[in-house]
Amino acid sequence: MRVVGLELLGDKRRGVGIYWGDGRLLDLSRALRIFMIAKGREDPGYIESPQDAISRGLLDIGFLSDLLSFVETHRLYEDLLAPDSKLLAPIPHPSKVIALGRNYASHAKEMGHEVPKEPIIFQKASSSIVGPEEPVIYHRGLTRIDHEVELAVVIGKVCKHVTEDEALSYVAGYTVLNDVTARDIQASDIESKLPWFRSKSFDTFCPIGPCITLPDEIPDPQSLDLSMMVNGEVRQKANTSEMIFPVSFLISYISSIMTLYPGDIIATGTPDGIGPVFPGDIMEAYVERIGVLRNPVLEEDRLCTGPG
Repeated sequence: MRVVGLELLGDKRRGVGIYWGDGRLLDLSRALRIFMIAKGREDPGYIESPQDAISRGLLDIGFLSDLLSFVETHRLYEDLLAPDSKLLAPIPHPSKVIALGRNYASHAKEMGHEVPKEPIIFQKASSSIVGPEEPVIYHRGLTRIDHEVELAVVIGKVCKHVTEDEALSYVAGYTVLNDVTARDIQASDIESKLPWFRSKSFDTFCPIGPCITLPDEIPDPQSLDLSMMVNGEVRQKANTSEMIFPVSFLISYISSIMTLYPGDIIATGTPDGIGPVFPGDIMEAYVERIGVLRNPVLEEDRLCTGPG
């Protein structure tokens, strides 16, 4: 199953969508209310994003299977279609975005570093998140920003001190993340022995989407192809089997340091092939079984700043 954050263009309402078997999008926010009320359960109110649904425990695969069977049995499919909609970031406001540095040996090598013996973790500001088709802004004063395609893990329930064996049971689903980086700022900060935080956290530097694929379609996150294309040219291409530290280990490791909450994101690192992008470029980050996350690069001076 694949779920999305969406805005219905007719009434500007925000909600959650789920792809039906034929690839068309259903308004899951409406379907949830109809299903819960019909089953005599408490009205959940209006669910505005997949993050909201995760926090309420409503993206359980068994529960959603029952809901879709209900929709089919009662022939509600056509009434619940959401054809005129815009995809949004599926997790707009996580409590944190934890990212991995040098989690592919090929990337460590291209950056001139040794393969790490334990995970290198850092944080991206959640305010840097944007969704599919939203522009990544080339901020004034920067001289180089780079693309980095990554598989991202979305946490589904409170997670603290979990073992590797149980770690994947805490996953709500998976999405694509482009860890856009101000490489010039990062290089300067590394030279000064400062954190990477600011180079990773400029507004718009964390595109995610286009959907969250639930674990029923990704039972093994270590067997997924991923790639990055810029203006139709392949820049990065790898498989998640090449990760130094797999997803289950990362969840266990990070949860031994900090509590992970529903909707938190773990960006699992990027392979080799990183490179600069410029205003006018189109980035297309792809992960198998999830899809393509497409974002244009826009010069900051071209943003509309209002009258005058």
